[in-house]
Amino acid sequence: MAKKSKNVRKLFLQGNQACAMAAIDAGCKFFGGYPITPSTEIAEILSIELPKVGGTFIQMEDELGSICSCIGASIAGKKSMTSTSGPGFSLMQEGIGYACITETPVVIVNVMRGGPSTGLPTSPSQGDVQQARWGSHGDHEMIVLSASNVEECYYSTIRAFNLSEKYRTPVVLLLDEVVAHMRQNVILPDPKTVKPYERKHPSVPPDWYEPYATKKLIPVLANFGEGYRYHITGLVHDEKGFPTSVTSEIFKFKERLKNKITHNTKDISIVELHNCEKAEIVILSYGCVVLSVMEAIRKAGRKKNIGPDKVGMIKLDTLWPFPDKELNKIIDDISKHAKTIIVAEMNSGQIYREVERVNRGRLKIDSIFQNNGQLISPETVYKKILGALS
Repeated sequence: MAKKSKNVRKLFLQGNQACAMAAIDAGCKFFGGYPITPSTEIAEILSIELPKVGGTFIQMEDELGSICSCIGASIAGKKSMTSTSGPGFSLMQEGIGYACITETPVVIVNVMRGGPSTGLPTSPSQGDVQQARWGSHGDHEMIVLSASNVEECYYSTIRAFNLSEKYRTPVVLLLDEVVAHMRQNVILPDPKTVKPYERKHPSVPPDWYEPYATKKLIPVLANFGEGYRYHITGLVHDEKGFPTSVTSEIFKFKERLKNKITHNTKDISIVELHNCEKAEIVILSYGCVVLSVMEAIRKAGRKKNIGPDKVGMIKLDTLWPFPDKELNKIIDDISKHAKTIIVAEMNSGQIYREVERVNRGRLKIDSIFQNNGQLISPETVYKKILGALS
């Protein structure tokens, strides 16, 4: 992630604007997409800004074409990105699975809205959390990030590109309609100070190159058109990229595909704690709900019979791989003084079940689930806090 420096830009931005700016600063050179509310501003901005930096923008015929165009551009050496929302994200799943098995870096920004189907096109939701992890068939790992304000839209987008290139994998950034369309004053770094992760290239002659070598968890990726010809397929393949039915080769490939993510969760997973040192009640949230939770905690802190130390927050910046180890340690630590974790999310409990699994009965798990197209209000969170403390 880029570090803040003295050379900064003070801007008033919408979340989607910050995301588009970050893509440029991260070195994105290709965008393939199809307009869909509430993500369209990302495409609109990049259609103007990408050509200015030598990049390419293309509006495809649909979302499956969009993700496939990004995969092709990435294999040719261009950092690639698409943006979409619920129905479009559903259409992309086959392409996302193809990017997983071919180990092709690509960033997918999904600005969540109410569903299923056309659902609530202009209303916020967090209903795509499990789909982002399990939407494409078969055993595979996914990296899925979340952002809860405009500044985080910027930094999370850069991080999505960096993780995608580093681990040769598609990365999903989940925003939501509130975060994407809200406007805030932000301080962003000078783009010259941003140091994006650049993919590693082979140092061996083309005849020696193995695009899916099992010696390392993450093989280097050669760009098509630069003298390295290799086979790419959605079938399970050997180290050269050709389909295989040899069980030992299948096992090695699938284990490496899994382990390159699961063995690096310390680098991938980010969980933030706020005011949890002495808290009796801890609220776990992500995305736009964080804004309401923080306001509710401030309100509770001003009450004489509650005080500033009784309520804290766990904020998930990485949703997948789910931060089991990090959350397990946090629960161990806070169980000395906390009695309840409240999971607040705008769906029917998609992260709640993960928290319950990791908790293993140590603390009481309560919930705020809301999927009616409205942001969970600070007052709703505050009332739940009062009920938990009573």
